[in-house]
Amino acid sequence: MNENINKSALFNGSCFALITTGLSFSIRAGILSQLGDEFSLTGEQLGYINSMWFFGFPISMVLGGLFYHSLGPKNIMKIAFVAHTLGVVLTVFAGGYVGLLVSMLCIGLGTGCTEAACNPMIADMYSGVKMNKMLNRFHMWFPGGIVIGALVSKGMTILNLGWQAQMWIIMIPAITYAILFYGKSFPKPTVEGATSLKENFKAMFGPVYLFLIVCMALTAITEFGPGQWVEVILGSSGADPMIILALTAGLVTVLRFFAGPVVAKLGQTGVLLGGAIFATIGIYLFSIVTGPMAYVAAIFYALGYCYFWPVMVGAVAQRVPLSSALGMSIIGAVGMFSSGIFQPIIGNWIDEAVAKNSEAGLTGEALNLAAGQATLQNMAYFPIILIVLFTIFFFWQKNSKKTEAVSPA
Repeated sequence: MNENINKSALFNGSCFALITTGLSFSIRAGILSQLGDEFSLTGEQLGYINSMWFFGFPISMVLGGLFYHSLGPKNIMKIAFVAHTLGVVLTVFAGGYVGLLVSMLCIGLGTGCTEAACNPMIADMYSGVKMNKMLNRFHMWFPGGIVIGALVSKGMTILNLGWQAQMWIIMIPAITYAILFYGKSFPKPTVEGATSLKENFKAMFGPVYLFLIVCMALTAITEFGPGQWVEVILGSSGADPMIILALTAGLVTVLRFFAGPVVAKLGQTGVLLGGAIFATIGIYLFSIVTGPMAYVAAIFYALGYCYFWPVMVGAVAQRVPLSSALGMSIIGAVGMFSSGIFQPIIGNWIDEAVAKNSEAGLTGEALNLAAGQATLQNMAYFPIILIVLFTIFFFWQKNSKKTEAVSPA
């Protein structure tokens, strides 16, 4: 059915769209302190600004999943481009707190459209082992975009080019994906019954999908919590926060490129359990070490979350195939929505830790370090809970005849 599709152009366009998402993530993290200083914002207010990106994402993902088969991925990506462009322009000319809330919501809507369109499109273009490999290679460009954005943000900050100029960089991959998608034919669904919303919802109320939903909420905040606050939390640790962000994202990019053999060896459930263990170690190390050891912690953390997102999406595609585009969109939306909910909570953790340690007599760098480490200790509970959940999932799926025939990677 999809033999005449230009898979290369569509896949490359999808990758540039995800690079746009990665750039918006890391550049926003890089300019967060500058925004706080320029507009006199509290940690909680910065958290709400962050949360708009995470809330916009699930809104457009859910709508994109619901209307995927009627609108088609091509039209959804047109909406993504408009939203990305509006988000950048409105951020640059925001002028204050409310303007930043609106602009970050627009960028979130664009990134959600990207996931809603590209995940099922890639699943329809490839199958089995190839599908898992290509989903991981697609998702490697989110951390890939983070690496690029972190280095660009660091360099432009050193050169005093301003946060507005950094935001304009996001338009480069956005324009690129628009060009690659222009005039192309997009694939049709390959799973029988996948276009029926009734069948989609029926599949999504099964025990495997509901369990994955709970897990996705925690894997997402484990992945996005420390990274989004890296400048604020680790700024006084003696290690460069943006270098840590670039290091973790760079490792994740490489690891996702070679995901096929790893997931084939350990299986989806084994990879997820192992990731939860490494993520716990990494975040805990972040909370107790300073200086060069923070880079060691970054390696453990990257090994922990590197396969979370693509393997969770792949698990839905393979273990709950009738959920189709809607199922993949909903699980991604849940991940981003949970991340959005926790952003102001994390910001409040920072404010409370600052207040508590100020009363204890700490000031300056010592105060910021103590507050950051206390916040990271709270974040470590997310992957700890995942260790329990993925242990259950490992043994549950190991004895399931239904999933024995599923290609693991």
